[in-house]
Amino acid sequence: MSEMITADLVDLDLSADTKEAAARSLAERMVALGRVTDLEGFLADVAAREAQMPTGLDGGIGIPHCRSEHVTEPTLAFGRSAAGIDFGAADGPADLIFLIAAPAGADDAHLTILSSLARQLMDADFTSALRSAGDAAAAAALIRGDEAPAAPAGTSEDSVASSAAASADDATGTTGTTGTPGTAPTATGEGDASAAAAQPPFRIVAVTSCPTGIAHTYMAAESLENAGREAGVELVVETQGSAGFTRLDQALIDAADGVIFAHDVPVREKDRFAGKPTVDVGVKAGINRPAELIAEVRGKAERGEATSAAPAGSRTPVERAGDSSEGYGTKLRKWLMSGVSYMVPFVAAGGLLIALGFAIGGYQINKAPSVMEHFVWTQADSWGALFFQIGAAAFGFLVPVLAGYIAYGMADRPGLVPGFVGGAISLTIGAGFLGGLVAGLIAGGVVMAIQRVDIPAALRGIMPVVVIPLVSSAIVGFLMFVVIGKPIAEAQKALTDGLNGLTGTNAVLLGALLGLMMCFDLGGPVNKVAYTFATAGIAVASPSDSAMKIMAAVMAAGMVPPLAMALATTVRGKLFTRTERENGKAAWVLGASFISEGAIPFAAADPLRVIPSSMVGGAVTGALSMAFGATLRAPHGGVFVVPLIGNPLLYLVAVAAGVCVTTALVVVLKGMRKPAPDATATGTRDGAAATAAERKQPVAA
Repeated sequence: MSEMITADLVDLDLSADTKEAAARSLAERMVALGRVTDLEGFLADVAAREAQMPTGLDGGIGIPHCRSEHVTEPTLAFGRSAAGIDFGAADGPADLIFLIAAPAGADDAHLTILSSLARQLMDADFTSALRSAGDAAAAAALIRGDEAPAAPAGTSEDSVASSAAASADDATGTTGTTGTPGTAPTATGEGDASAAAAQPPFRIVAVTSCPTGIAHTYMAAESLENAGREAGVELVVETQGSAGFTRLDQALIDAADGVIFAHDVPVREKDRFAGKPTVDVGVKAGINRPAELIAEVRGKAERGEATSAAPAGSRTPVERAGDSSEGYGTKLRKWLMSGVSYMVPFVAAGGLLIALGFAIGGYQINKAPSVMEHFVWTQADSWGALFFQIGAAAFGFLVPVLAGYIAYGMADRPGLVPGFVGGAISLTIGAGFLGGLVAGLIAGGVVMAIQRVDIPAALRGIMPVVVIPLVSSAIVGFLMFVVIGKPIAEAQKALTDGLNGLTGTNAVLLGALLGLMMCFDLGGPVNKVAYTFATAGIAVASPSDSAMKIMAAVMAAGMVPPLAMALATTVRGKLFTRTERENGKAAWVLGASFISEGAIPFAAADPLRVIPSSMVGGAVTGALSMAFGATLRAPHGGVFVVPLIGNPLLYLVAVAAGVCVTTALVVVLKGMRKPAPDATATGTRDGAAATAAERKQPVAA
């Protein structure tokens, strides 16, 4: 295991009584050796991983681990606790604690070494040797592999060599076949041997994966392989770890009699395994009860239970990316966000091109003839018309793309055709974005309903190509043209007229509301609702003045949180960790570019102070922008599209006012809390990176 662990990283008398204290104690050893640059930042990453799933394993083992930008090189620290520490394992506290630290950009070789350790933890001889190790150097040598654990009495040299060969296979990051016919006991009689030869072994393919892909992924693989050898089955595992994964040969999957999924993140390319008896469990089940899983999948095979043999549409994109237990409300939000996420690039490209066309050709450029009929290379007006007409063409896709990809999120590829058709009809009848939303949901629902119908085998081949597109498009088209299209179009017109009539106090209040929404979740669903509302108004060739004011207010408010965090880390750096101060430098550029997500690291670390402060500043900016009458034709760009903004100076004043308000609130709120010890230290044990004066100086408001 190279020098990933040394005696300095071993504590055989770990005195911590909680998993947090244990992680801190071991992490401090990493910091002292320069393997971790920011103690608090690293521990926050460890805690975030622990929150996803407890890292305690049966057998008295705890493996807190994470990938972190604060790690300079792959490192392992080991602690042995006499009293035991609760890491959430079902069988009680852990006495062997391994803290695994991987850099955010760790290469495949390093991650393979870490995965090799995870596999060793499934070896009882290895863990027994660690429990009896007399000094730190011996324990480190054992973990590195410099010393092999003593083999139990009766173990032959051949079996030890075989085990070593298996470990060598594991180090490649892929897994081999276990329980092959050649490993059958030799004590069987000749008749038994002939029967065994005539009866092929039961074949299982498995996939293991965990959120971090460092430890549990490979421990589950090792456990399943060991159980497969004991059960006399052929079992091959695909480990979908952090270093990527090597796909099992499709012929091997096709020949398998059963499938085991032991995972806590979605299995990648799961459709490859469709049509097989399948056991689907969490990764810890693969570690703790592999024999039961093998028996369960064999039972399913004997009963003829199998998953659907038709992979297309078996799970929708939303279901593949989420939890199958999610409620309808969560899925609905994801369906809508699926459509919005595909629509936003069209908005950005088309909107910026339209804005550029106006900037070059003036505000009458929307009345220019087609550039196919009139284009002069040396005239600015021709170039302005060209950019405007390209942007207008891109905008023409917004509603169909929105509807199509909402349906795609619900029903996968079969939903695209009726979704796009419904979106195009929405534009034709004037139902706009509201019509697109409804058409997408209807299209997805219709396709899902058709897919549930029991179709004769002879027709299944033409279902995705002919039947589903034909029937679903006809139903969606009928509903949009004849039944619900007109009411939606009237509602869209009423909304547009209402926006055009906004003046005075109503406009200011709307600006404040949009500002609050933009800063509530910093790029999340609420933020996207406000942004989509604004872009919908300018997604026409000739947007109204009110729509352009709304777009200006939304972009201005979205710039406030990252810019305010950048300013706060500059004027009151002692209130922030070193990592936050580094993030603050990047936040200047992100905020200026209208990327609200630049404030997420600050909000995640201190949501009760950062989010309310950002919302107040965003509301101030949105209200001022509307009050000043600032307008914007571009849907994105931040300060880089200031030349395209109406009343640009007052617009910048509105942004600056919101930034100052948020900065002041954050500084005051953070200054009121009890200062954390060594807030400015780098996290080293001796505090060498902070002066004595810094360590003694209280944090001021």
